[in-house]
Amino acid sequence: MENFKKRYMQLMKSYVESYNKETVIKQFEGFGQEILEKHIHAEDVLDIHRECAKEMDLTKEQVFATFELLKIIASIFGYSYQDYQEMVDKLYYHDKEMDLASRLQQTMLQTEIPQFDSIQIGVISVAAQKVSGDYFNLIDHKDGTMSFAVADVIGKGIPAALAMSMIKFGMDSYGHSQLPSDGLKRLNRVVEKNVNQDMFVTMFYGLYEEMNHLLYCSSAGHEPGYIFRAAEDRFEEISVKGRVLGVRQLERYKQQEIQIHLNDLIIIFTDGVTEIRDENGKFIETDYLLDFIHKYKNLHPQDIVQLLYEDLLGIQKSGKRDDLTILIIKRVN
Repeated sequence: MENFKKRYMQLMKSYVESYNKETVIKQFEGFGQEILEKHIHAEDVLDIHRECAKEMDLTKEQVFATFELLKIIASIFGYSYQDYQEMVDKLYYHDKEMDLASRLQQTMLQTEIPQFDSIQIGVISVAAQKVSGDYFNLIDHKDGTMSFAVADVIGKGIPAALAMSMIKFGMDSYGHSQLPSDGLKRLNRVVEKNVNQDMFVTMFYGLYEEMNHLLYCSSAGHEPGYIFRAAEDRFEEISVKGRVLGVRQLERYKQQEIQIHLNDLIIIFTDGVTEIRDENGKFIETDYLLDFIHKYKNLHPQDIVQLLYEDLLGIQKSGKRDDLTILIIKRVN
């Protein structure tokens, strides 16, 4: 079935990009006969069509154009026009539901960037599809401290969006600065009780104290964070580790305390950054990411994350996008 999906996607891509659509249609008609011979159900073809459209990140106009391919499938299976219209309607309403979910998520997860005298913040979070499984939050507690979190749901779509909304509500409801180890312990109970057992959440949770320039941090199975030490001109990995959220109710989390000096950078990614593949299918090295950040270390963090995102777009393998989040915090004079 995986091979069938690859061929289906190739034909869809050719149809969307080709100026000679009649040639592609003839190829698709021949492919349609193979569908019958292999006894693949029409419902499975519809599911694959939907999955391919999502993975190719097609516009609405392009999705509607591919309905011509579904019309061919309908004729091959001997479906009536009514059957064909029902298939089209299913795709159309699914697209509408995803649009609604995307708008709801953007509203519910909206986060303002706090303003501090001694730190600058840069963040970018881009969904691979309409609904993201990534999440970040920044909370100014108005007492010289800031809580922040970067998370990734192991799962996609609307369930992942709902899980993220629940986590944001959990963080925001504390109402005061809280040590990361305690924050993760509480959020773990929320996830364990309320989120599907097949869905887990990784999270890096930090608390920055502006007066003493201390970073308190804990991790729930998340990608390691990094500190760029400006004075030594080197990167160090944040070593704190812990179990992903939602596995065990009474989990306790370790906490690390790190002094942040002038022009140091705090860097947090999701695996959509660290697991990007190039056009040859190879994972990029973490050193590549850190070297890029080092090159632009003197810029504002928002400029750094934007430049890094644009660079990653240029090198990643097409059709293999994942949700991507980058957060950089810089101590300034």
